[in-house]
Amino acid sequence: MPAAQTKSTLGDLLARRTAEAAPELCDKLENNAVRCYACGHRCKILDGLNGICKVRFNEGGVLKVPRGYAAALQVDPIEKKPFFHAYPGALALSFGMMGCDYHCGYCQNWVTSQALRDPVAGAAPTDLEPADLVRLARRHGAKVITSTYNEPLITSEWAVEIFREAKREGLICSYVSNGNGTEQVLDYIAPYVELYKVDLKGFTQKAYRDLGGQLEPVLETIKGLKQRGIWVEIVTLIVPGFNDSDEELTNMAEFIAGVDADIPWHITAFHQDYKMTEHANTTASHLLRAYEIGRRAGLHYIYPGNIPGAFGDREGTHCPTCDNIVIGREGFRVTSFDMDEGRCRKCGTEIPGRWDGTAEVGRDRVPRAVALR
Repeated sequence: MPAAQTKSTLGDLLARRTAEAAPELCDKLENNAVRCYACGHRCKILDGLNGICKVRFNEGGVLKVPRGYAAALQVDPIEKKPFFHAYPGALALSFGMMGCDYHCGYCQNWVTSQALRDPVAGAAPTDLEPADLVRLARRHGAKVITSTYNEPLITSEWAVEIFREAKREGLICSYVSNGNGTEQVLDYIAPYVELYKVDLKGFTQKAYRDLGGQLEPVLETIKGLKQRGIWVEIVTLIVPGFNDSDEELTNMAEFIAGVDADIPWHITAFHQDYKMTEHANTTASHLLRAYEIGRRAGLHYIYPGNIPGAFGDREGTHCPTCDNIVIGREGFRVTSFDMDEGRCRKCGTEIPGRWDGTAEVGRDRVPRAVALR
């Protein structure tokens, strides 16, 4: 089947799985145009056209948005999200739709995120209702439910519909996102989202332009999440020759520390993937250099990752006062827990995060796929 026909067919399938946008996330303009506030692009969408994300579209002056399906579903350890300062060892039911407002050349979730841009990508949508996802979370023993795999901001109405039901059932709700937000969308999700991971992909406008975005909305999102009391962790994929200069890493670390030195910064290793093959894979020495830059900037919690065994006990959470390992980790596995009511058991220093006094220590937490039905 020709690529154009394939994309049209997928677009038609997704267009039937839509609802009207939340009024908080759009304005009606002249001549049946609409303004969308789901992401930092703030698209003005003319009648009959899509936004940059390609999944929010204007139909007769009404902004239509994704609803009622999942294209990916998996049970993950919460450490894979990654959240290192929330509910150690917990499981997260992770769901995703299709579409993204960026087009990152190294995207590891391109099969779903780039499904409407790339003829090779695409995953079939499976119809689900919020209650189905909550039941799956319960069945698999998940404490957390996470919108991920595509950009969750552009499907926030669907996430909020799920999270309303999930919160009633005692589940913790979270986003894994590029952070290209707006004041409107952060206000919309804030009553439901407790944990939010932001990909800070670089610290120059050029880097963000290459990926299809802008730096400033991401920085404003990080500050806005903190202001709203949402727990934030930041991930930077260190790509040699793209975002790894001493100057850029220093600026990045100093920005994070200026917002809050207790924000965890995960620095992870790039490997050639999808369309980005011109940059070398990241080595352990790249990440250790970034680690030291973060320490000099005053960050308290820096986690190098993606190269097993290369960083000693740095995968663990250390008390910033006495250096006691309050949470030991090997990859996604929690190996020890030495906290009491959110404090280091050795010296009593409060460790920032979201804790409930328990941790799943020693269990095998390998991610596993979940049947959508």
